[in-house]
Amino acid sequence: MKNEAHARIKINQLLMEAGWRFFDNEQGRANILLENHVRITQQAMDAWGNDYEQTKNGSLDFLLVDSDNKPICVLEAKKESLHPLVAKEQARKYAKTVGARYVMLSNGIVHYLWDTTKGNPKPIYKFPSAEEIGAIKNWDPDRNALVNEDVADDYIVKVQMPDFAEKPEWRGSIEASKDFIWANGLRFLRDYQLNAIRALQAEVGEGKDRFLFEMATGTGKTLTSAAVIRLFLRTQNARRVLFLVDRLELEDQAWKAFSAYLKPDYDTFIYKEHKSDWRKCEIMVTTIQSLMHNDKYRNDFAPTDFDLLISDESHRSISGNARAVFEYFHGYKLGLTATPKDYLKGVDPDKVRENDPREIERRMLRDTYATFGCEGGDPTFRYSLIDGVKDGHLINPKVLDARTEITTQLLSDEGYAVVVPLEEGEVSESFVHRDFEKKFYSEKTNGIFCQTFMENALPDPITNEIGKTIVFAVSQNHARKLTEHLNELAEQLFPGKYNSDFAVQVTSQVGDAQQMTINFTNNNLSGKTTWLEGYKSCKTRVCVTVGMMTTGYDCPDLLNICMMRPIFSPADFVQIKGRGTRKNTFEYKFKNELNEEEIIRHDKAVFKLFDFFANCE
Repeated sequence: MKNEAHARIKINQLLMEAGWRFFDNEQGRANILLENHVRITQQAMDAWGNDYEQTKNGSLDFLLVDSDNKPICVLEAKKESLHPLVAKEQARKYAKTVGARYVMLSNGIVHYLWDTTKGNPKPIYKFPSAEEIGAIKNWDPDRNALVNEDVADDYIVKVQMPDFAEKPEWRGSIEASKDFIWANGLRFLRDYQLNAIRALQAEVGEGKDRFLFEMATGTGKTLTSAAVIRLFLRTQNARRVLFLVDRLELEDQAWKAFSAYLKPDYDTFIYKEHKSDWRKCEIMVTTIQSLMHNDKYRNDFAPTDFDLLISDESHRSISGNARAVFEYFHGYKLGLTATPKDYLKGVDPDKVRENDPREIERRMLRDTYATFGCEGGDPTFRYSLIDGVKDGHLINPKVLDARTEITTQLLSDEGYAVVVPLEEGEVSESFVHRDFEKKFYSEKTNGIFCQTFMENALPDPITNEIGKTIVFAVSQNHARKLTEHLNELAEQLFPGKYNSDFAVQVTSQVGDAQQMTINFTNNNLSGKTTWLEGYKSCKTRVCVTVGMMTTGYDCPDLLNICMMRPIFSPADFVQIKGRGTRKNTFEYKFKNELNEEEIIRHDKAVFKLFDFFANCE
């Protein structure tokens, strides 16, 4: 009985927090009715007729009524030791008897909301208000419209340039119109992206509302998301979409992409820049951290504000406490991940330590698949790196095993790592072996690392200077030392060309680090290259980071990746490797002797992965 009383106290409090009233007050009449504990008005009795008489001898716990005093929701309460779903069928019977469409099930700790006319009970993190239930009731999207929408390869292009097929530059096919497509930034969907969208449509047709796309880095998850967003908005299965990321640079990246793909039909806002008028947009992009700070997601938003939620790199952005944000909102849920669950299939959960990154990621991936209704391990759609390489959309790296006697000895020692989350989404690996850092930070070690890279780096195919590179360091202090070494070597090899701009440290300790990552992608970090006037590549060739440029960071013309630290996390390894798998075309336009425009193009056919610690092995 004590257990049940605790549950009732919590449920009473949750109802009052949501604006429901046990008694008449200045806000209005009581709209919570308790069996045998409140006076039932004659108006309510007349409205229910015989149905109420059939129920009043049962055990209906709470009945919530609308502004006309008509039943809208049955709330069935269970004691804390019982899962609320055990009362599902009992509550359905009561709801049917009194004519209430909605059911809430709660034990004071775990809560569900259920529209009994469709779908299954869905977990909720707070009780909806009367207004929110009314909004849910009045929102009646047509699933069949979404399922039957014809999504072709020009689904996004028809937003970008509705009359593209009528332009004289359009030659009737994608293959014949490459220059026209390139010049206008048109984005046609690839076959596998169409297959992902059609898989989602099929699952919607089966009554599902949670989906997971497992797509390798570089296969266009953001473009696929844009097509999904248009699908939901165009068929009026969503009025507003929330796109969640876990890093600031990804927030800006997503905003730019959706604006390029979906404007002018739909507006995309970044929440922190539109806190007062975000309701004017159809697509809102934000970091999960922004919504978690001071419980903004609870205080500033209603659970019904978004009808579609997309979680980018979902095994990171909905892990731990962030899951509460994701589950708070009603609506369809789509998860995106580049980390295949099979990557951890060889991990024995009984033999890994609690703080081992493999065990942490095993749990994160398991929870991710369960969250999106894929408990069996099969996502809604899967497209792997192997698929992308086989189909010609991605490239595999040329791996340079750059182990030295020093790093081999470090790996053979008893050093190990603990993953520590830092501010702004960085992840640090703190090495706890007594001699590890001392050896790692030695001038000799770093000198060998940097010299090996400088002698073997892939060059830019247009200028022949060292190609754009990301170096992954152990820590911020290590990143600083590597940056110094690289700039000293660059001055020796290319005097006067860089003036200490060859390499820059891009970590959270550096001011404007987030903007640096964007500038590196846009080829204006430290200005333009001095090697060839008019060529669109940046002066800085190397960004040295710890973890800011891993997950979701797009830099298609990246040619070298250096793992100057051991990578203990399988997901981090997949992400770091994925920075270079994208194909790209290097292009230089110039006037020849006849003053005619010529174009030199080189396709990116390979990228080089420098592995100093046998990470690939």
